[in-house]
Amino acid sequence: MKTPRKFTAPHRLLHWITAGAMFVLFITGFLRMFWMNKHTIVSAIESNTPASALSKEQMTSIAKAVRDPMWEWHELFAHIMIFAFIARIIYMLVKGIRFPNPFKTDISLKERLQGFTYIYFYVFVFISASTGICIEKEFFTQWSEQIETIHKLGLYWFPLFVFLHLGGIILAEYSEKKGIASKMIGGD
Repeated sequence: MKTPRKFTAPHRLLHWITAGAMFVLFITGFLRMFWMNKHTIVSAIESNTPASALSKEQMTSIAKAVRDPMWEWHELFAHIMIFAFIARIIYMLVKGIRFPNPFKTDISLKERLQGFTYIYFYVFVFISASTGICIEKEFFTQWSEQIETIHKLGLYWFPLFVFLHLGGIILAEYSEKKGIASKMIGGD
């Protein structure tokens, strides 16, 4: 396994841009699907206005207007995430950074888990980015419902990835890679 001995500034920058973008995407997606979904906002308006004050269409329009700025953030950070993801792939290819091949038979369980976690991350970021692009650009409209469903699954894979990533950091800190977290934050 060939890994960098140092976490260079570009490596750390791409890592933290990706992490920040993923966090904003998760929060804005979560809010849109649950606490600030259209139906919740319309229900709140209905329960706090006289029965004949607003039509259903007006309430829906208000709900959309309330959610629009949040959605603009989601789209902005999606573009940042895609840029960081592509830059990270290019950086890894140029620098020769590799992660363990989990399909090799002669590696430890820890390396196998690390390899699968990397694959999990890259595959699901690619799926989320691809489906997000399809939604934004209205590609494959005949499958828009299925594409949107797949895209929304990101709400569930993201917390799982964070859990696996933090678990890996803890394992590394208690093994031969002690100090890996501080190196990723401040460099070597």
